[in-house]
Amino acid sequence: MSGCRPVVSGARGSSGRNIHSCRVGMPKPSRIRQAFASRAPRRFVVADRSMEPTLVEGQGLVTVPSRRARVGQLRCLEHPGRPGFWLVKRVETVHPDATMEVLSDNRSATLTDSRTFGPVPVDGSYRVMIRIPRRLM
Repeated sequence: MSGCRPVVSGARGSSGRNIHSCRVGMPKPSRIRQAFASRAPRRFVVADRSMEPTLVEGQGLVTVPSRRARVGQLRCLEHPGRPGFWLVKRVETVHPDATMEVLSDNRSATLTDSRTFGPVPVDGSYRVMIRIPRRLM
């Protein structure tokens, strides 16, 4: 199966405390967090070989939510039949009804993509922005 797992982490300073900055006249950090919560980046780690040679097992991904998918983009999305199980796939087709078809790069390794479960909604998926080499993980 093709998948990636989320990595939980928080922004902390050298003292181990959460990083916050406040200035006079600026909104409090909690309000800023609420305003940008839906746009917060998310990290994933590739967990199998379905996207080789583009992505390898153990490689990290930094993603952002995006409602506009384009053909050729790498996207992380929740498996439609297994809530909580995330997949990383390449966008093959984008439909006008805000759905997309996604496929594995290594099609001989798995059938866990739109060939099996059909089109998936773009909303709720994350666009891969940064690929972190495995040696740095």
